[in-house]
Amino acid sequence: MRNHRDHGGGLDAAVAQYGGARANWIDLSTGINPVAYPIPALALDVWTALPDHAAQTALITAAREFWQVPDGAEILAAPGASSLIANLPTLAPAGRAHIPTPTYNEHAAAFAAHGWTLGKDHPDAKVIVHPNNPTGHWYDSDALTVPLTIIDESFADVAPDRSLVGHAARPGVVVLKSFGKFWGLAGLRLGFAIATPDTINRLADLLGPWPVSGPALEIGHKALCDQAWATATRNRLSADADRLDQLVTRTGATVEGGCPLFRLYGVDDAKGLQTQLAKHHIWSRIFPYSRHWLRLGLPAPDQWHRLEAAL
Repeated sequence: MRNHRDHGGGLDAAVAQYGGARANWIDLSTGINPVAYPIPALALDVWTALPDHAAQTALITAAREFWQVPDGAEILAAPGASSLIANLPTLAPAGRAHIPTPTYNEHAAAFAAHGWTLGKDHPDAKVIVHPNNPTGHWYDSDALTVPLTIIDESFADVAPDRSLVGHAARPGVVVLKSFGKFWGLAGLRLGFAIATPDTINRLADLLGPWPVSGPALEIGHKALCDQAWATATRNRLSADADRLDQLVTRTGATVEGGCPLFRLYGVDDAKGLQTQLAKHHIWSRIFPYSRHWLRLGLPAPDQWHRLEAAL
């Protein structure tokens, strides 16, 4: 049986433990935008036909414009950033990988699965999650000093001015983008790698033909062309993050980090607070390496009163 690593989500297990109907739970354990991009009406052949080249080209063109991808770098669309993370260690012979912790644990698992050892001394590969999950730490270009450097920007669309995508044309640099977080459509399973053409070609060979579904191509294209929605969403996320900080710190918690899609709080007893919220059918995220950290995503507009009551 596959080993399931610690992540946000897992709402079914919370429902089984604390009761209630799944539809009545509020899942704040992930950093997914609770106000998702509105899904457009799709033609039937988007579902019934194999994705065509024109749809793939349209998506990549929109992605290049949205993220201001530099000349000399190419883009690969994939069925979620996770599928790329699992394959990235194959881009170089197994050696030593430096993955600053705490961070998203799938990166270390992927490198270990491909025979790499983990350590920060004289690394052959480095992974930075930018901004980091769960601390929200942002890096700068000084971190890009290792032959294979992976920059996971799954949450970076909240602050495009801080992106490191401008370095994606450098040999050995791979920038990852996740569609599920900022646009709130995690179930669509759409992610991107941005790197030099030879790196993109190698990853494309690993994914095979038609890696992205027709609906994901169409919805992704429309969303990436909608700059007005993106700007309004950034403003709303920032305001809601401030509102959440004010609400939670009134309980005595401290803000330990995060970004506009999730907030990290220091509390006396993270497990106890998670249990308190779960009794109100609100799921949160705690971490096996910290008794004091609790992470909350943002509530949807109609959920704030329930969170306030639970706290």
